[in-house]
Amino acid sequence: MASAASSTYQRRYDVFLSFRGEDTRNNFTAHLHQALCQKGINTFIDDHKLERGQVISPDLFTAIENSLFSVVVLSQNYASSRWCLDELVKIVECMKSKGQRVLPVFYNVDPSDVRKQRGIFGEALAKHDQESLENMGRV
Repeated sequence: MASAASSTYQRRYDVFLSFRGEDTRNNFTAHLHQALCQKGINTFIDDHKLERGQVISPDLFTAIENSLFSVVVLSQNYASSRWCLDELVKIVECMKSKGQRVLPVFYNVDPSDVRKQRGIFGEALAKHDQESLENMGRV
């Protein structure tokens, strides 16, 4: 039986994988994707490598919106990627508005560093904050 949350939008994917390519694309995430597909779980993985300066495709946001679950692979460099953070914002929006389930995977990072925004995660987020302030000052 479909839940109210899952019946209110068109679902194309069971799972959306959010990950930092340079950290996990060719190891953990590739194995996770293969295992999910072998079990018949329709899984979206972005197999395009975004280059610095490129914007995230609207198709990527649509894939997030049309997924029942999002698996967020939080790795050492996840928070240093503006694209990963943009995906995460969209995932959280879908969690709140559509009841999407979000499963974090902590890959070679301490969950408390993520939660408390310290260590590598804290440094990356602080850098994004600083860049945002500098960009606002230029406008």
